[in-house]
Amino acid sequence: MKSSYYGKILHINLSNNKIWYDILGEEEIKLYLGGRGIGAKLLWDMTDNKTDPLSKENVLIFSTGVLTGTNAPSSGRTTINFKSPLTGRYFKCSVGGGWGLRAKMVGVDHLVIHGKAKKPVYIYISVDKVEIRDASFLLRKSVKETNRILKEKIEDNSIDVACIGPAGESKVRYASIMFSIYNTAARGGSGTVMASKNLKAIVVNPNHGKVYVNDPENFYKYVKSSLEDTYNDSHSPVMYKYGTSPDNVSMFDEGLVASYNFRRQTIENSYNFTGKCQIDEGYLKRRVGCGSCIIGCHRFTVVPSGSFKGTYSEGPELETYLALGARLGITDENYLMKLNEMANDFGFDSISLGSTIAWAMESYEKGLITKKDTNGLEIKWGNGDAVIELIKMIASREGIGDLLAEGTKKASEVIGNNSEEWAVQANGLEQSGVETRAMLSYALAFALNPRGPDHLTTECLAELGKSFSPEAEKIIEKITGDKKYAVPYMTEKRADIVTWHENIYAVSDALGICAFLTTASYGINEEKCAKLFTYATGIKISSDEIMESGRRIVTLERCYNNREGCTRKNDVLPKRLMNEIAEGRVKYQPIKPVNSKEILDKMLDDYYELNGWDKKTGYPEKGTLEKLKLFFCADKIYPR
Repeated sequence: MKSSYYGKILHINLSNNKIWYDILGEEEIKLYLGGRGIGAKLLWDMTDNKTDPLSKENVLIFSTGVLTGTNAPSSGRTTINFKSPLTGRYFKCSVGGGWGLRAKMVGVDHLVIHGKAKKPVYIYISVDKVEIRDASFLLRKSVKETNRILKEKIEDNSIDVACIGPAGESKVRYASIMFSIYNTAARGGSGTVMASKNLKAIVVNPNHGKVYVNDPENFYKYVKSSLEDTYNDSHSPVMYKYGTSPDNVSMFDEGLVASYNFRRQTIENSYNFTGKCQIDEGYLKRRVGCGSCIIGCHRFTVVPSGSFKGTYSEGPELETYLALGARLGITDENYLMKLNEMANDFGFDSISLGSTIAWAMESYEKGLITKKDTNGLEIKWGNGDAVIELIKMIASREGIGDLLAEGTKKASEVIGNNSEEWAVQANGLEQSGVETRAMLSYALAFALNPRGPDHLTTECLAELGKSFSPEAEKIIEKITGDKKYAVPYMTEKRADIVTWHENIYAVSDALGICAFLTTASYGINEEKCAKLFTYATGIKISSDEIMESGRRIVTLERCYNNREGCTRKNDVLPKRLMNEIAEGRVKYQPIKPVNSKEILDKMLDDYYELNGWDKKTGYPEKGTLEKLKLFFCADKIYPR
């Protein structure tokens, strides 16, 4: 039977060079769908609470989406699952580019990397061969250099590369894996795990491989419908024209993003952080889309003049603008472009990188870090030259860079003197740029996120309602029954809003669909996901069943962290965001002086009750696990 997804797993053990395949059964595919879902199940099975994230016992799992390689719109995503060296918990990253599409073309639904090589290696995968090759000639090479050298050596420009940069090789705990040069599996230290296995790169060569669907005629019917509805969504042309950064400064003026290490909710010269600035000032050279993308939200930018003339990369994306710009008080667009290029080429998670530097800047301001510690650098707010040097030091673990390479949590524990109060992290992960004191669905979602406080398991933009898009307001009405809940600073119905977004996001990751098409523009809903899955694979599933599979994935990820010892006590936000109000008055100023524990606890109670989780422990109840066919989790998280 033809299918876009056979559940084929390629295993490679770098310790003994063993290579083998497994095939999943139809029942398991229907339960976990594919992509992120199967990746989460494999990670559960192959690691446990005794697994050291940087040991050879940890695994690195690459999972192409069920629809990746088909013409379903924006379906070229790949999920990476691993136990995080930054948080010690479950982690997943989703990444675009062309790597996943080409991996699917060579017959790889999932790739599991086991063990650790004795010397640096890279993996070569084509339709007819899988090889482990020497990579000593690639050591300390940047991401751009690694891609160029491999294409020259293999003499084939059609290959696609996933690799680590110098940050990964130095085992910076928030190093990323870079795909197709500029696309990043950024957060949690995926690149650090890859480096711990002595693995520099994974090359896929499509060799004219193909991806089929089970029922082409009906599949295309829903592809066409998804295309039309996405193009007709009012936010789609905004993303095409301006990318992930806004077309105006309203979100900065209204207090929806953070600056100066989350001390403020506004930033001066906010125009410089917009997609409009990239166009008006001549930085944007072309729009770029990932495999099968119909939006093209990525930017390819070049600095046209000045001391950084010729600097080029994709981005900056909004989160990089915030992390390496607003959070550090840097507003000069030329520095923003340079810092973005460095983060990509060294292979950093720009969010954790910027957040850790922001913590260091505030510590410097308060006298806990001095010039003696920084080799003479004045790491003051807005000092872009100092940040450039600091990034180099972190990438090579030189001087204070060695401490900052550990991340904000560990660095604040070492420095002490109450510096954890301005370490904007929870459970080891630095918070992404959303101002959760102003947006309460995001606050709840960030506290529950199995990764830690960020937006990439639950994108709740719909809570902004009409101020985001007319379609967003309709989504809230669909979820809650009333559009009056489409405002960001309410506690009511936040549990319902977060739950729906968690489920559809998990489905999107499993299918390989970019979440922008399900949670930012709304051209693909759960019904279309179910139809596309059914006609691509030949496995029948309804819209209710596919959303239940999404809930199963979310619950399994929760159980993974429960097995690690996490409870309700871990469902928190960074201390600053729980206990301080931001400076200045803005549109979305909190009703209370803080986004307090009282507010968060009320929303958590609502969420636990809605989803069948125990309010005291935060564990999914046994009945919930039975209903979701996750009975095997109960044995691990509940004592007999």
